[in-house]
Amino acid sequence: MSIRAILVDDEDLARQLLREYLSEEKDVEIVAECSNGFDAVKAIAQWKPDLAFLDVQMPKLDGFEVLELIDADLVVVFVTAYDQYAMKAFEAAAVDYLLKPFDASRLRTALEKVRRRLGERGPRLQAVELKQAARGPGQWPERIVVKDGARVHVIPIGQLEYAEAQDDYVALHSGGKSYLKQQTISSLEESLDPAKFVRVHRSFLINLECISKIEPYTKDSRLAILTGGAQVPVSRAGYLRLKEAMERG
Repeated sequence: MSIRAILVDDEDLARQLLREYLSEEKDVEIVAECSNGFDAVKAIAQWKPDLAFLDVQMPKLDGFEVLELIDADLVVVFVTAYDQYAMKAFEAAAVDYLLKPFDASRLRTALEKVRRRLGERGPRLQAVELKQAARGPGQWPERIVVKDGARVHVIPIGQLEYAEAQDDYVALHSGGKSYLKQQTISSLEESLDPAKFVRVHRSFLINLECISKIEPYTKDSRLAILTGGAQVPVSRAGYLRLKEAMERG
């Protein structure tokens, strides 16, 4: 069986080394190479590879964000210079990784695992959860990526005004526009800095810097009026969390 592979790394030398090592593997066919995450998302949709060698640290879109945006179910080998904290996350997710710099022997070990995985049926790699697990203490994302058809939107965290739960999706509101992302609001809350984002309602998460004022609404609830004019409901418990966050800030 031929393994169709894609190489994704912003370093030409890294892709060249992988290409050279893989030329010795008779059952591996390189169907595409990409130097950035945007091209990788398109190439994976076009070529539908079995395997991706995916660099974690890339500009524009990193390796985790690429996985968030693809629909394909493929085996991933991370190529990374990440620290040992992230290594534990990769191991826990039952994916392999190549720690730069690596040699041909280490690559062969990874391919042995790939061949076994391709013969099995397992749960799909959850990119959002993996990215959170690989994040070090006190580290928070600087952007959120959303796929809308063939387009990819990148929302800087500071421009995310609020998020609204819609079943297994969240509507992300930024700059007067709304973007739908397949993620629960609880998962989104866990991924954001609690000093900047607060769950003010079971269905709403709000950016503290975007609050203009808080107004009474009913006996047990309030409304947060945002600088852009949006009104977000605040429950009694949410108001307590909001007060605590503002006092800490």
